[in-house]
Amino acid sequence: MNLFYHRLKGLRDLSFILSPKSIMSTFTNLEIGPIATIKDGKVRGEICQDARGGKFYSFTGIPYAKPPIGPLRFKAPVPVDPWPDTLDATKAGNTAVQENFLTKLIDGSEDCLNLNVYTPCLPSTNTNKNVLKPVMVFIHGGSFLSGSNRKDLQGPELLISEDIVLVAINYRLGLFGFLALDDPSLDVPGNAAFKDMVLALKWVQNNIKNFLGDPNNVTIFGNSAGAASVHFLVLSPMAKGLFQKALCQSGSALSSWAYGYKMVDQLTEALNLDKVSDKDLFNYLTNAPAEEIFRAQNYIDKKTIKCNRHRFIGAVVEPSGYTGQKFFSEHPVKLLLSGRYNKVPMIMGYNSGDGMIVDGMVEPEKNYIYWTDKEFNVPGLLNLEKGSQLSKQLGDEIIRFYFGNGDISRETHLKEFYDITTDNSFLRGIFMSVRQHCRTSNHPIFMYRLSLESDICFYKQLLDIQLPGVCHVDELGYLFRTILTQIPEPNSIEDLTQRRVCRMWTNFAKYGNPTPVKDPLLGAIWEPVTKSNHIPFLDIWEDLKVEYNPEIERMMFWDKIYSNGVMVSKL
Repeated sequence: MNLFYHRLKGLRDLSFILSPKSIMSTFTNLEIGPIATIKDGKVRGEICQDARGGKFYSFTGIPYAKPPIGPLRFKAPVPVDPWPDTLDATKAGNTAVQENFLTKLIDGSEDCLNLNVYTPCLPSTNTNKNVLKPVMVFIHGGSFLSGSNRKDLQGPELLISEDIVLVAINYRLGLFGFLALDDPSLDVPGNAAFKDMVLALKWVQNNIKNFLGDPNNVTIFGNSAGAASVHFLVLSPMAKGLFQKALCQSGSALSSWAYGYKMVDQLTEALNLDKVSDKDLFNYLTNAPAEEIFRAQNYIDKKTIKCNRHRFIGAVVEPSGYTGQKFFSEHPVKLLLSGRYNKVPMIMGYNSGDGMIVDGMVEPEKNYIYWTDKEFNVPGLLNLEKGSQLSKQLGDEIIRFYFGNGDISRETHLKEFYDITTDNSFLRGIFMSVRQHCRTSNHPIFMYRLSLESDICFYKQLLDIQLPGVCHVDELGYLFRTILTQIPEPNSIEDLTQRRVCRMWTNFAKYGNPTPVKDPLLGAIWEPVTKSNHIPFLDIWEDLKVEYNPEIERMMFWDKIYSNGVMVSKL
């Protein structure tokens, strides 16, 4: 995301983004002082105004774990200690260590394990304390390297107006959340960031009733890396019973970029160390300044961004000799294919031009690697050795399918370039996941495609992309108030689509069905996927319409590619 943020910084005029109207709508504060009592102590929040003029209660920066510093750095999270005084929950909590996208300096703190709670009412303000509301827990994206739960990026004003309780969590990023070492005695098997999420969900189970949320009706949802995290939580035995529904926006456990690997060699090179053991490296990192660890992380990221296989951070299978609680003791794809996972109703979907986001991650003049490196597009989850005959063969087939046999350039094949990046990074994994869940679960699964291009689609505008399609991350403007999007005019297509998307997402949280009844606002009934080859999906455009078999020729092609691979046998 570095190039994307560079472009954001380079804009001459941010007034249309950081407009007074937009900022004031996010931070309207009617009065201060509501108190909620949770298991760890009291928290003081504030009363704010939602998008429809109603009141809601906001509590931000509530710690759910001890600061993961000192001896707890890289380790599984530990529940927070109770506090004696009332905690001020009117200010944003710390973000995880990451690069500030405007200043390019290291920002955030290792003491970042906090969450926000937004609720329409509290026990002290509601006469019927037995009526608990559905809970939606949002997990942010950002390539496992950036992002946070801050209000200015995920303002609750839209979703909270649909009478649900909203929780937004932080988790550790980069090496701080994903360092994985083979030596089981070091207690750093990987997946610490996912264990952060699990502990946050346990906090919800223990405390959300104090905000009139229902711990037995929890929906987890997220976008991009957050969507992959949601899918991993569905697949992990460690998360069993902590949620009842799951919603993945443009990400899945079948995206190769969501996986990491043991990185001792890369780290020793990045830190300018001689070859060391896991133990020596761990001792060095435990005492190293956060800034040095972050610089090493950046060094590795710049080298691996050119690799379309596994990245250096993400989900890993924890060592067999590790005796602590494991997030994954076997590969998540095996869990998905076998049906041994947490079966709940699900929504999975994508944006029609998800792959356009690559222009914010890799300089456009370097896009040539997608067609000059014949094996670059071969999915990492096929576990093929680069340079092998089969890897070369599949790479050739992929390039011919998307670009043809003639000369290839970004200028002449831009649509095809965005198609391959959309499919390879997002859609094919989502599509295959939808079909697999339908085969192995008796709970409904719904699929969508967001096709509506509008003024809400800020990321595409920023990247100055002229071709049709909705860029990755641009769905967030339909769910949250942000400093990157203005409030739409009443009854505009942006306003109507915000209302529709929020209604369907919260219907799913309430009932396990995004369209449980005919609703004049929606005008369509969203069909779940069935076990037939006729895959229904909801196309979110100016009107909502059920279509069948998204990008069917492209998905049939990827079926053929995977049928030639050896994914399962080598996991």
